[in-house]
Amino acid sequence: MNFKQEKTYVMIKPDGVKKGLIGEVISRFEQRDLKIVALEMFMPTRTEIDNHYPKDEAWISRLGGKTLSTYEKYGLDAKKELGTNDALKLGKMVRGWLVDYMISAPLVRMVVEGVHAVDMVRKIAGATLPFLADMGTIRGDFSNDSPAVANAEKRAVMNIVHASETPEEAKHEIEFWFGKRKVIFDYKRMGE
Repeated sequence: MNFKQEKTYVMIKPDGVKKGLIGEVISRFEQRDLKIVALEMFMPTRTEIDNHYPKDEAWISRLGGKTLSTYEKYGLDAKKELGTNDALKLGKMVRGWLVDYMISAPLVRMVVEGVHAVDMVRKIAGATLPFLADMGTIRGDFSNDSPAVANAEKRAVMNIVHASETPEEAKHEIEFWFGKRKVIFDYKRMGE
């Protein structure tokens, strides 16, 4: 594997688009010597977003388990607030909120390339939960959402960007979102 040419998938979410952060997000990556090799604004379908997120029960239960942990942390009763304390049922509920959120506005999809692109992009993006993200990261600088607030409002956490977690996930997501279209470019940056 050529670590200088590792590719990852990034998607600017509805809140990032609505806050006018498209240029800022791209700039953050380019300032760290990462290349944007594919870029497109689009309006996703419910089916596309539904197929983007895992449907296996283990992933959905883990999502529900995170919701239960949030409720326990703040001394709240998930059953009283959401009608259940079953991790799988909660996970399905939260996944539904996530799909609704992701189709609420246009998104920007991109492929980012560079040295350890997967890890570098995730570092620049910051912790998934914005209230935990360090200042200087995209999420830390531009979002202050939390799962406790999102759950109370029965919606997904708004955290500006999605970034692949692993090289395998990146490969899968690039294929899913860009397919076989010839939109991924190969070029040299100045000084490269």
